[in-house]
Amino acid sequence: MSEGSMVRIEETDDYGRLVGFFIENGLEFSAEDEVPTDIIKCWAAENDAQVLVGGCVLAKREGRFICDGIATDLSVRGRRVGERLLALLLEEARARGASAVYLVARAPGFFAHYGFVPVARENAPNFFECFTCPQYGVTCHPEVMRGDL
Repeated sequence: MSEGSMVRIEETDDYGRLVGFFIENGLEFSAEDEVPTDIIKCWAAENDAQVLVGGCVLAKREGRFICDGIATDLSVRGRRVGERLLALLLEEARARGASAVYLVARAPGFFAHYGFVPVARENAPNFFECFTCPQYGVTCHPEVMRGDL
């Protein structure tokens, strides 16, 4: 994708397309042991050729707001696509009365830049599948984080 290409972000109902994109970009989603999740809103970022280059999902689990996935393609990294997606997610969460948003970060530095703080495992909500995954702490080292609104 050329530097001058535009990236358009729009709301989408195609959660399955986003899940496929998240998996392609290193996020883990499993149909096994799924925690009941209420999808609130999804956004897709597409380039001029309508290729998906980013996405994010706002959801609720056990009454708490979560970022159920956020990723950008390498072709748009550094172009503020992730920042724009996160801003939409946080704006929507605020509008719905959220006091905080939780997420599992594979890039904790990115989220820390926007005010998210790590949550110790013993204080983290018990609905993230990471803690029961055999790769947790072995080959995968994500951080549960909370962003207060």
